[in-house]
Amino acid sequence: MKTNRLNPLTILLCTLIGLLSGCQRSAKDFTVSGIVAGAEGQTIYLENIGLSSVTLLDSAKVGTSGKFNFKRPRPDYPDFYRLRLKNQWINFAIDSTETITFTADAKSFATSYTVEGSDNCTAIKAITLAQLDASQEIAHARDEYQAGTLSDSAYRQRIISAAEAYKEVARKYIYAQPMSTAAYFALFQQVDGMLLFDLYDKNDSRAFGAVATSYNNLYPESPRSKHLYNLALQSLKVTRNRPELNLEGIPTKEVEMIDIELPDLHGRTVKLSDVAPGHITLLCFTAYEAEWAPTLNLTLGSIYEKFRGRGLVIYQVSLDDNVHLWKNVASNLAWTCVRDPESVYSRYTALYNVRNLPTLFLLNRHGAPVKRVDNPDRLESEIQALL
Repeated sequence: MKTNRLNPLTILLCTLIGLLSGCQRSAKDFTVSGIVAGAEGQTIYLENIGLSSVTLLDSAKVGTSGKFNFKRPRPDYPDFYRLRLKNQWINFAIDSTETITFTADAKSFATSYTVEGSDNCTAIKAITLAQLDASQEIAHARDEYQAGTLSDSAYRQRIISAAEAYKEVARKYIYAQPMSTAAYFALFQQVDGMLLFDLYDKNDSRAFGAVATSYNNLYPESPRSKHLYNLALQSLKVTRNRPELNLEGIPTKEVEMIDIELPDLHGRTVKLSDVAPGHITLLCFTAYEAEWAPTLNLTLGSIYEKFRGRGLVIYQVSLDDNVHLWKNVASNLAWTCVRDPESVYSRYTALYNVRNLPTLFLLNRHGAPVKRVDNPDRLESEIQALL
């Protein structure tokens, strides 16, 4: 009987094919591992940071050696993730990288870690630390301002300086490699729910355009690319055609109403122009999910009860992502509450030049903005003056 025998060349080819197939299968996954000192018995979580939400992917108990390991399918396009330990997290990105290794301590998990295997993840750490510096500086400035030890102009300047210090760090990564995940990450860092890079500032618009163009060329089908490209186009359109709202030195009669048209709790569209005429209007841009929001709403409630009989109305614009949270809070408020589904990308915040939350304006009886009020504690005296 004749037997079929494979010659050595055929065997070698089959072996290579098998090895290549195995490599291709492994390349479909990425691995995140590391050691966290002082975290024995704690749970570490792997989460995906989506465009509008954070999704839990996996979790693991940290052993006595502090080691952890996650293996997940590689995303079709560059994407962002985080490791979470209690209320601290480390942000990172996955692009062409297959393995990333972290070394951290449980007490300073979010800030003092080291990362190996990805230059972009190293850059993301530097960007995160710059964002934390900006956040702390803005929080300190706010505390001083609310305590009355910082003037309006000094408070605004501190916020602007803090944001600019962050952007000075971020721009190095954005313009050096606009196609990188670090550049994308840098654009979307926030403080108090507001982007540090202002979509409607001409200089910042250039940064959005640079990254959007690179992502659109490299990953045209990526949802992140499409989202960013649309934002960049919107930013370019507005910065080319819109003068910033600046109330200083402009006679009241020369300032016109900038209308707002957004849905209320019941989905009905409510225009600012339907509410404001004939009244003194307090226009408030806010976010109910912020830690200061309950105190602000209590202040507004007290002021509203005191002055509503004299013609005060409140038109409050929420930038909350969480519509259920917004509805729960708004249903207990006595004034007009609307929500902008575009959240921090709202064109109305651009039109009113809103840089941080909360931001409040007083409108005269024609609906024209006449005063920006940065400190809610000074609202009552400002409203009294107008009335």
